[in-house]
Amino acid sequence: MQGGTPITKSGYAAVESELSHLIKVEREEIKKAISEARELGDLKENAEYHSAKEKQSHIEGRISQLQGVIANAKIVDPSTMSSERIVFGATVTLLVVEKDVSVVYQLVGHIESDSSKGKISFQSPLGKALIGKEEGDTVIVKAPKGDIEYEVELIEFKGN
Repeated sequence: MQGGTPITKSGYAAVESELSHLIKVEREEIKKAISEARELGDLKENAEYHSAKEKQSHIEGRISQLQGVIANAKIVDPSTMSSERIVFGATVTLLVVEKDVSVVYQLVGHIESDSSKGKISFQSPLGKALIGKEEGDTVIVKAPKGDIEYEVELIEFKGN
């Protein structure tokens, strides 16, 4: 996609919130923990110090990752969209043909995907298979246990 990596409006807000928390809270707490561990003496055999330094490394890595997401983000507001076809941001109701059960997914960016919350990456196998499809279309996704057949029942564009 031209102009950056797509992310929904709510996904962008969640990234900003996590980044703010990491910088203002987590980073400050780990600085204190490292300082306190230093005061315990010999750093070579100081488990608290090494643990705190490792946690600091993870926090700084996540901060860097989230800053990259924000720098490259192209914010998409699904509520302002309309399409007969499935595109990024769409909320899709699918019939799992073999099980005769319906599932609902929103196609989102990788950083905000969470299948337990009904958000799948548009770059996932199912996401890729859905892009460009219309209501009534059949989609077959290759899975480790065999092909899974879906029928597109409904395409919606909702604010999130």
